[in-house]
Amino acid sequence: MQSDNLRRFKSVLYGLLIGLAVGMVVSLFRISIEGLSTQFLKLAKIARTNLSVLIILIILNLLIAFFVYYLVKRDKNIKGSGIPQVEGQLNGELDYSWFSVLSKKFIGGVLAISSGLFLGREGPSIQLGAAIAQGLADTFKQTKQARKTIISGGSAAGLSAAFNAPIASTLFVLEEIYHNFSTSVWLTSLSAAISANFVSTAVFGKVPVLHMSYSHVIPLHIYPYLIGLGIVIGIGGLIYEYATLHVNDWYAKLEWIPNIVWVLIPFILVIPFEMYLPTIVGGGSTMVLTIAKAAPTITVLLWFLLIRFVMSILSYSTGLPGGIFLPMLSLGALIGAIYSEVLIQFGVLPQSYFVNFIIISMSGFFACVGKAPFTAILLITEMVGSLQNLMSLAFVTLVAYEVTDLLGGSPIYNEMLQKMLSPQKLSTSGQLTNLYFSVQLGSDMDGKAVKTINWPDGCLISSIKRNEQYIIPDGDTIIKAGDNIEISTNYDNRGYVYTHVEKLTLDN
Repeated sequence: MQSDNLRRFKSVLYGLLIGLAVGMVVSLFRISIEGLSTQFLKLAKIARTNLSVLIILIILNLLIAFFVYYLVKRDKNIKGSGIPQVEGQLNGELDYSWFSVLSKKFIGGVLAISSGLFLGREGPSIQLGAAIAQGLADTFKQTKQARKTIISGGSAAGLSAAFNAPIASTLFVLEEIYHNFSTSVWLTSLSAAISANFVSTAVFGKVPVLHMSYSHVIPLHIYPYLIGLGIVIGIGGLIYEYATLHVNDWYAKLEWIPNIVWVLIPFILVIPFEMYLPTIVGGGSTMVLTIAKAAPTITVLLWFLLIRFVMSILSYSTGLPGGIFLPMLSLGALIGAIYSEVLIQFGVLPQSYFVNFIIISMSGFFACVGKAPFTAILLITEMVGSLQNLMSLAFVTLVAYEVTDLLGGSPIYNEMLQKMLSPQKLSTSGQLTNLYFSVQLGSDMDGKAVKTINWPDGCLISSIKRNEQYIIPDGDTIIKAGDNIEISTNYDNRGYVYTHVEKLTLDN
């Protein structure tokens, strides 16, 4: 018992150390993006009346596009958000050089996001945090399992420093990335998230990232209209997910067009928006705060939604470092704004609830696309800085999640990971590795004897952890919901085994 207490204490200490390191790096990442973005917007403003400056801006964007594309070619693990890569690493399906990812993701992310592309800093911040934690784990020569726990903490710290949302960041790692609520993981993740948040708060202040002022709570008689909002968000989320996951497949059909062309297109298209509509570019936080202060007309909101939807898809399709986290929230905010304005025009909804609908719609949209409803609820609550909307926010989130689920939606980050992984063949020799899973209530494993489960070839169940006790299983051992199981397999088979066993452990 004493050794377990010491181990948990060490988890907290590791988390605090990780959080401090990640908080400093991600804060520098944020400062760099904000500073460079400001300069680009100044150039764009001057370019309205100065042709020479416009030409310079175009050349700068093209140079950035070519350079960041080169970085991605040098290390494909810095592509896109970075969340699928971290998830794959914790699953045992991927591994990469932490320093290469840290340096190239930082530089590439700052340049791509600052140029005005409709990308967020949050996904890259998560991967930067994971890379720093991986470097610390390698420096301290941690075991494989401890290394994964530390990387989880780094991921939580990265998101916390990006959003100033330590509780939601911890839950995001547990719910979306690691899929495991073990004591060491959540202790490390929570302490790292709090530590990183301390650093970012010291740098950027205590004001929440999406702080919005509102004075009313949505009354119960409005809730029937929230059902319609949840349905609209659920359908919208499914469309967004489908487009994001398949846009590169559509590009591939045009084989005669080089990939670099698809990278250059959004860099050129973004320039007119920077010149004449600067609040709409980037991740979307500026736009969300702007429309919350002064509601535009429905026509303007519809144009904003169309522009941000198309440009978000085009920007992410480049494969350059940048996330969809904040762009997803901004799309949800626009859907909520449009829906509420329609109700206001029909005299059904008072104007005073306009901001409430923006807030709850962000949570619903993220939940149905990311399939992480608890994270969505807590994240928006922390980002806005108020608990007043909690009931209506949870209600819409649940409706939107169920609509997407019934229509066949899948967690977008997991789908992105599967697209990255090449099909693996079973290997019969090589280094042994261990994979870890948490059994969910209602899954194919729940209540089944080990010998009756359809295990994939090339793996062996090593142990079961139940209520802090370890069980060495035999064929008659019954697996129960909440069990954490350890699977041994050949290192080269890890992706194949993980994909198959995960399906058995999840409630489908």
